[in-house]
Amino acid sequence: MRQNPSFALADVAELRLLIERNPWVTLVSSTPEGLVASHYAVVLDPERDDLTILGHVGKPDDLIHALGEQELLVVVQGPHGYISPGWYGDVAAVPTWNFISAHLAGVPELLSAEENLRVLEHLVAHFEERMPDPRLMWAPPNDPSYIDRLERGTVGFRLTPARVVAKRKLSQNKPAEVVETVIAELNADGPFANPALAAEMRRAQEARVRP
Repeated sequence: MRQNPSFALADVAELRLLIERNPWVTLVSSTPEGLVASHYAVVLDPERDDLTILGHVGKPDDLIHALGEQELLVVVQGPHGYISPGWYGDVAAVPTWNFISAHLAGVPELLSAEENLRVLEHLVAHFEERMPDPRLMWAPPNDPSYIDRLERGTVGFRLTPARVVAKRKLSQNKPAEVVETVIAELNADGPFANPALAAEMRRAQEARVRP
């Protein structure tokens, strides 16, 4: 992803929030057969305060990606959406797309069976805790034999990125009144309504004016 200083996102706390809110990521590897991409959920390593992520792939995706042997690119995609030139007022303009995205690259560390099992358990708990009646990994009707098969069919990994490129393009290069118009349009009932993107724009706008 080409970086633009005007839209660069480097704050670790903001990047952690992006990963927490958008855990469904794309894994990309370059192989002798060409590029390979897969899609999996990840979580931040609870024992770290950086951008280290934990995840797993189903076999044989570990072999397809040569996981642990070469660099892996993890693409995190936050809220994004179409921005009409009509929202800019009576000025020369073309359509664009507002978005938040991060690319994390590094060679992942493969986890042992015991570590992978803990990560799988943590992953289930991380999402199930929001449910009114959480069903955790070891809860019936799951039994030890089922959990064992689950673990043996997956390969866990930990990735501490060696390179991070992140962008937050939220109309920062537009006048404040234009940003307000775009936010209002995204919150309206039109064909490109996008409240999640509007909320990110509002949060970014408030951060810029905060003393």
